[in-house]
Formats: sequence, C-alpha cells, structure tokens
Amino acid sequence: MNIREGLIPTVLGTAVTATGYALKQNRKVDKMISNTIFGFGLAHIVLGAIDLFEHRDQY
Repeated sequence: MNIREGLIPTVLGTAVTATGYALKQNRKVDKMISNTIFGFGLAHIVLGAIDLFEHRDQY
C-alpha cells in the first residue's frame, strides 16, 4: 500500500475542520470548544499539505 506522506493528516484535518464548523453552527456548544476543534483541523490541513508538497517527488 503506497500512501503519500501527509495525505492522512490532510484528510483527518478536513474531517476535524468539518466537525468544528458543524459545532460552530450549534449554539448549545461552547464557542471556545468549537473554535479550538476548528483550529486543530486547520492546523492538520496545513501541516499535511506541507508534507505533501515537500515529498511530492518521491513517488
């Protein structure tokens, strides 16, 4: 199985960002918690994209 480095964090970050965005729409959830989850998701996307960009010539 040949998965590019950085692909898993990028996909995981997309899911976490979507979860954080969905929680931001829900007024019952604390705003700080939803923003934290959203931020962690964005950080995973950025770091995964950096890995994808750095290691794009290996495969």
